[in-house]
Amino acid sequence: MDFVSIGNDLIKFFDENETSILEDWLQNIQLHQYNSNLEKVKANGQQLCQLIRLSLTNDTTNNDLKVLAYKVAQERVEAKTNIGDFVHNVNLGRTIIIRHVFLSGIDYKQLQEAIEKINESFDYFCYHAVKKYTILKELEIQDKNLLINETHKVKLTLLGQMSSSFVHEFRNPLTAVIGFIKLLKTEYPTLKYLDIIDHELDQLKFRITQFLHTSKNEAAQEQRKELVSVHLLLEDIVKFLYPSIVDIDVNVITNYGPNAQTIANQNELKQVFLNILMNSIDAITKKEKPREILVTTSTIDNYVVIEIANNGPIIPDETREIIFEPFYTTKELGTGIGLFVCKKIIEKHNGSISCNSNEQLTTFRICLPIVSAETKHNFIE
Repeated sequence: MDFVSIGNDLIKFFDENETSILEDWLQNIQLHQYNSNLEKVKANGQQLCQLIRLSLTNDTTNNDLKVLAYKVAQERVEAKTNIGDFVHNVNLGRTIIIRHVFLSGIDYKQLQEAIEKINESFDYFCYHAVKKYTILKELEIQDKNLLINETHKVKLTLLGQMSSSFVHEFRNPLTAVIGFIKLLKTEYPTLKYLDIIDHELDQLKFRITQFLHTSKNEAAQEQRKELVSVHLLLEDIVKFLYPSIVDIDVNVITNYGPNAQTIANQNELKQVFLNILMNSIDAITKKEKPREILVTTSTIDNYVVIEIANNGPIIPDETREIIFEPFYTTKELGTGIGLFVCKKIIEKHNGSISCNSNEQLTTFRICLPIVSAETKHNFIE
């Protein structure tokens, strides 16, 4: 018996048994508990069964299967069903159809080519349905992420406006207090505790500046830039933090490479280095001695590389990936804006910042463009 005859016999068998095949399939398929489109599922199953039937005599094309696959994928996305249930149901239909074909009474050896055609049709349909489903899901995720990002930006803007208002109210009396402390230091240079008060006020002013950075837009943050010697700036900051360093008995090791300059807003870079050094001090506070912080600079290609490392606890990978996100913090009283502001400042200066952490060291790596001789000459002029 040739394949055409076998195909015609099977088509006749399908026509006579289509109802029982579909009932068998519907009794065993997996449906999402919230799926309210059972009629669509039935209709799609019946149409797929008809296309498989027609494929036995080559009266259908792959395009028909692809069109149905795309339609089903769209419906599955809209119904919010997972792809696993869909693939299970398709393969269940394949199994049931082949099982019924074996009951047709046609010799197994003669059925082999027909079964191969059935499998090819199911494989083709399943491939295109899953592919389309995946594309549609990715588009859906992109749209959701866009909405989340836009919502996040709106929240940041509102929070920034609120915090800016509050911070300005704090800053005015703080400026007055700092001014009077400086007067006291001039008039009573030997008065105890003035250095400590002055240091703490500077740190409070630094935290307030962080809040202001989250509320200002890029244009508002553009301030006067100058030639900055990176290692000299780092030296000044280490000296500034000396009271905190002595207080917890930290060994600060510095290793500065060739003198490298960058064009930057010095106060902003100071804020970045100060924040990372203060975080390093916080990280090793509860660690047993020896407590060490390493500050190194080097030049690679056209960049000056600043590495600030400490031998404190390891930062887990899942935490390290999000520490530069706004409002994420591991500190009990932290604000979660310090590293976010650092990243914002460094990127504004056409640089990059990253973090690496292992059992030995946690290292923050900052790369800033080195000013060329020509640019330096033009900048000075």
